[in-house]
Amino acid sequence: MSGADPETVTAPGATPGAAGDAGPRTLISEADISARVDVLAERISRDYVEAGAEEILLVGVLRGAFIFLADLSRRLTVPCAVDFISVSSYRGSQQAGDVRLILDVRSSLKDRHVLLVEDIVDSGHTLDYLLRTFGARGPASLKTCVLTRKPGSMEVEVPLDYLGFDIPDEWVVGYGLDLADKHRTLPYIGTVTPEE
Repeated sequence: MSGADPETVTAPGATPGAAGDAGPRTLISEADISARVDVLAERISRDYVEAGAEEILLVGVLRGAFIFLADLSRRLTVPCAVDFISVSSYRGSQQAGDVRLILDVRSSLKDRHVLLVEDIVDSGHTLDYLLRTFGARGPASLKTCVLTRKPGSMEVEVPLDYLGFDIPDEWVVGYGLDLADKHRTLPYIGTVTPEE
């Protein structure tokens, strides 16, 4: 299968919303997201067919990846199954990078072609934990598909087999991403400040 996508798209700078709109500023438009998901789905389908995979298991990381995973799965031409996991990152008194799996997959990963689908890679700790955890379960292959990455925030290098957009180190919302469970269902990705 192919390595990291050489044609990763860097998001343009944020643009203000409509006049009088104090909501999120558009960083990546709905049209740009849709076009990029098309490209990712075509490449994933091609790579898995070339690798001889009869089916792939898409494992979405809740809650942020649910919209991305839904759109991606409907555009794949290779047969796929879908499952979800949920993780918690410790903050405060815990060490940085401590991650805990709080909802696991429902079936065995052994001998299956697994594609982890994540909304965002920030520090890299969560994806690193998931790759180590699921890699130990004997999948036939284990790859990653990430919608957005903040290159300036990375603390741990993790392999990204399919990547949508590189974004600036700002708080982003929409298309599954949220701020305190707000803005998650916006059809575009926008930037906000934590006070919004």
